[in-house]
Amino acid sequence: MARQDEVILEMKDVKVHFHLDEGVLKAVDGIDLRIKRGKTLGIVGESGCGKSVTSQALLRIVPKPGEVEGEIMLYRSGKGKEEGIDLIQLDPRGKEVRDIRGGEIAMIFQEPMKAFSPIHTIGNQIMEAILLHATQDKEEAYRLGVEILRKVGMSNPEQRMGEYPHQLSGGMRQRAMIAMALSCNPSILIADEPTTALDVTVQAQVLQLINDLKANNETSVIFITHDLGVIAEMSDDVAVMYLGKVVEYTDVDTLFHGPKHPYTRALLNSIPAIGRETKRLESIEGTVPFPMNLPKGCGFYSRCKQAVDGVCNIADVPLVEAAEGHYVRCLLVKTESTEPEVRA
Repeated sequence: MARQDEVILEMKDVKVHFHLDEGVLKAVDGIDLRIKRGKTLGIVGESGCGKSVTSQALLRIVPKPGEVEGEIMLYRSGKGKEEGIDLIQLDPRGKEVRDIRGGEIAMIFQEPMKAFSPIHTIGNQIMEAILLHATQDKEEAYRLGVEILRKVGMSNPEQRMGEYPHQLSGGMRQRAMIAMALSCNPSILIADEPTTALDVTVQAQVLQLINDLKANNETSVIFITHDLGVIAEMSDDVAVMYLGKVVEYTDVDTLFHGPKHPYTRALLNSIPAIGRETKRLESIEGTVPFPMNLPKGCGFYSRCKQAVDGVCNIADVPLVEAAEGHYVRCLLVKTESTEPEVRA
């Protein structure tokens, strides 16, 4: 269990619900996570599991009619003690959360072409963040913008400052997005599938860049992806999400060598591996259910090959500690305690 002074952000029973005419869409349905200082938490799962909505809740940018409940505590170091602030209690459009957003918590969005404004230059958009959080001197902001572009490996950064997003390649846009996120030295960096649209060579460069910047700046990273290969390389701890809930949480080595939840095992069995017997890779039949008006029981029940009728579909399943530091949401897993809590 992490000591409190190692924790920089803590989520307690966080829910993101969208109240629609058809009913309540539960995109995130009660998750508990702790982010350690200078470490990487990987969040993995299929599309539609609630990973990106979780990151939006952290930044208080969940679109309407979404409502965020629970507690998201950001801990700041200062004056010899920890000062905690609940982000959910802040006005999403207020000055305090705007100072945090981009300043203390920054995000690399999944698709830079959509995240960048197409009618403003890369330099204008990076300078806007710097002027808001670091300095009001435009010449200094320009110099810092060029410096951060050079730091992320952008060729000819002075020229790139005056170019528009459509003039850059996919890898360059992703580097520019990382540069904008890191321009104000955030304490927490959220990377939402930052390498999805990149070829394997550029992907490796971007992942190495994030690791180098984390090591040099002691930045905490929340890495969101559906790629378990990337999770193995990047993460210290891993939370596996399914249908808006965390179904398994542990350190990365334990997850890959001793997964306990059937969903996690199915994900791992779908990964190609050198030396594995030549046969078809395992696939998870079906898709993630639509998170509205769900029946009682385990959310993975309809797709689980080990599901037991009359056991797994009777009541909602709590997240319990199956082993020290290893939390699982499954009634078929033997546990050491029954406390429904995640502790990183």
